[in-house]
Amino acid sequence: MTTIASNVAVAGGIRYPWEAPPETGAALEVAEGILWLRLPLPMTLDHVNIYALDEGDHWTLVDCGVYSKTSVAIWENLLAGPLRGKPVGRILLTHHHPDHVGAAGWFMARGASLWASRTAWALSRMLILDEEAEATEPARAFWRRAGMDGEIYAKRCAERPFNFADMSHPLPVGYRRVQQGEVITAAGRTWDVHVGNGHAPEHLTFWSREDQVILSGDQILASISPNIGVMPSEPEADPLGEWLESCHRFAELAREDQLVLGGHKLPFTGAPTRMRQLIENHEGALKRLLQHLAVPKTAVECFPPLFKRTIDGGTYGLAMVEAVAHLNHLLVRGAVTRDEGPGGAWLWRAV
Repeated sequence: MTTIASNVAVAGGIRYPWEAPPETGAALEVAEGILWLRLPLPMTLDHVNIYALDEGDHWTLVDCGVYSKTSVAIWENLLAGPLRGKPVGRILLTHHHPDHVGAAGWFMARGASLWASRTAWALSRMLILDEEAEATEPARAFWRRAGMDGEIYAKRCAERPFNFADMSHPLPVGYRRVQQGEVITAAGRTWDVHVGNGHAPEHLTFWSREDQVILSGDQILASISPNIGVMPSEPEADPLGEWLESCHRFAELAREDQLVLGGHKLPFTGAPTRMRQLIENHEGALKRLLQHLAVPKTAVECFPPLFKRTIDGGTYGLAMVEAVAHLNHLLVRGAVTRDEGPGGAWLWRAV
């Protein structure tokens, strides 16, 4: 375990106290009694950050990574090494995505309790139980509405879809609900709970009163914005509106000296700057999108004004659901209309 910090400054008022993450199987102490761990992920975003909070005779984990043979082996080494043989007594779950909840059931089988928002727990348990052998008709209809490329559509219809159970341990019944405004204790600190939305519903964040540490999950990240997407299960949702509301609310809580410990990328300080960037990033995208919609477009035809990178097979699905999120939000604002086009795709046009 090491505590070496570099205080690397970057433009815009954001500073990264550590130049690099801990190696797999190692830990960095980022604040008294708080260890930063990093586990690999089998996806484009190839890692997740886990934080271990020292409770004396056991650990509280903030999230726990996916469940797989590889992750179990890493956890066994971490428990015997940097975690000094002490058990995990509690998991604080920030949100329901499998890279954060996947191994929770494995730890619960070893005696840990799960603390989560009601929505995160219910979605986690439902999605882990809901194994699908083929794409459902609502999913196919959603893809057609978005104007999905024909070859990609045919491929998705022919193959088994991703299931949460592919990288998640079964989650047993029983958890402890955490809500907005609650105060909890961990690692010798008092933490205020603030709930965000947009990336995931009822996403928990924890704000230390004693030393200005924020355990932010994916709600506040350095250098990237988390995916804000509309899912086939709720095609008319407005997650971007919920995201912007959360960002404005968190911006009022942000202070320069807070150490933000996010679920991906590097810890950082400069939360006021980052909150402003996260808001401006999407507001700018909405302005570009409106200009693009002077001529009717499908959702997938809206990639160019929204994304500053090539959208390929690995990012196509995430880009599509984020494009729909931006379009749905413009619809809520009354800035666009939509009509059904050829093949059942929505054609969106600026008002």
